[in-house]
Amino acid sequence: MWLDESAIQKQDLIIDPPYVNAAGSLGFYPEASAVSDWHLLGAFITNPVSLKARKPAENRVCINFADEFLLHTGLPNPGFLAVLKRYTQRWVRSPLPVIVHLIAEDVKGLAQMVRRLEVCENIIAVELGFAPDTSADEAGRLMDSAFGELPIIISLSPYQVSTIAPVLVDSRVSMVRICEARGMLPDDNGKLVHGRLYGAGLFPTALQAVHELAAMGLSVIGGGGVYTNAQVKALFQAGAAAVSLDAVLWLGGLNLDMLIGESIKEQ
Repeated sequence: MWLDESAIQKQDLIIDPPYVNAAGSLGFYPEASAVSDWHLLGAFITNPVSLKARKPAENRVCINFADEFLLHTGLPNPGFLAVLKRYTQRWVRSPLPVIVHLIAEDVKGLAQMVRRLEVCENIIAVELGFAPDTSADEAGRLMDSAFGELPIIISLSPYQVSTIAPVLVDSRVSMVRICEARGMLPDDNGKLVHGRLYGAGLFPTALQAVHELAAMGLSVIGGGGVYTNAQVKALFQAGAAAVSLDAVLWLGGLNLDMLIGESIKEQ
């Protein structure tokens, strides 16, 4: 049964400056060697973490198409307890507040992970990632198991918005982050591969999703295909409260100040 939303106050979450890295883009903690301009981000989102360890997909691959690419990895990680053991103290010393992205697979396991994170220092929120085929009812049950002392962010691809967003309205979810869209392409052997999509050509879909969610009264972190300052401005214009950066962070010599500095000055 879902919790009585009127019984508990919704928790506010402020990301300042209003920029984050996307889950899966920069590892499990903000390494000094990864980005030189950490002060331009308001929080760090970890790689996805599951209750049990996940090995890399056997057919992990990066497939290029047009100016975009599809990435299939299987979301490998050492499992929740191993991540806590390895990174808890690094999170405490992090130059940024940390948001832990949890792979929301089952109610009991998710609740266990969230309760453990509630006592960790410098964790300001938990982000939940749902499987592509998650129903609205299942998403609601998973969300209810995660509600507690930490603010909750829901990570949705543009294609999940119509299915899951309605159950987020008037809920205690603090923010919704638009994550990478998913798709399918044939690999070099002709085998069809599912994966996350990256590239500037995906931006229009992400921008539309931000506009729809903001119109529903939800606080949104916009992202997906962001490579220019003009795109950052467009996301704020569409109603985003913050912006998420993904593949652009992998470009060598990236200068975040040139990408988002002008937008920061306008906030």
